[in-house]
Amino acid sequence: MEQVSEHGIEQRPAWLVNFCDTYQSLSADSSFEELALIYHHDVAFIDPMHEINGLVNLTKYFSELYENVAYCQFKITQSFYQHQHAAVYWSMTYQHTKLNSGKPIVVEGHSYLEAKGGKVIYHRDYLDLGQMLYQHVPILGRIISWLKARIKTV
Repeated sequence: MEQVSEHGIEQRPAWLVNFCDTYQSLSADSSFEELALIYHHDVAFIDPMHEINGLVNLTKYFSELYENVAYCQFKITQSFYQHQHAAVYWSMTYQHTKLNSGKPIVVEGHSYLEAKGGKVIYHRDYLDLGQMLYQHVPILGRIISWLKARIKTV
């Protein structure tokens, strides 16, 4: 059941507030120990490149993912929830030492979440992998740009 404040405004459940706050505080300098505050030990995490099971593996994945990242910031733009399910829309700005000449890259995406026992047990990310990665790889980026331009003229 959704919580409502004394002013009649719907309040997000604590697990969703914690999730959003934690993601917005993650950085390239994070130790990722704080993931244990928001994720269930049996979490299933899926993004366009990986499927990871368990909090230990997810923490390792985040640590490795951020190794070559000079900067990473999430901004939660909107969230919807019903009971133990939520959709979180976000914008991620990051700088990777080997992509886009080290300049910031902005990726829009959203996450589908399921909670159990006050923590996220299922997390699936939806995002444009081209926008995040492929377009910023030197030769591959040119090919993708050419293909996009070609498709627009068809």
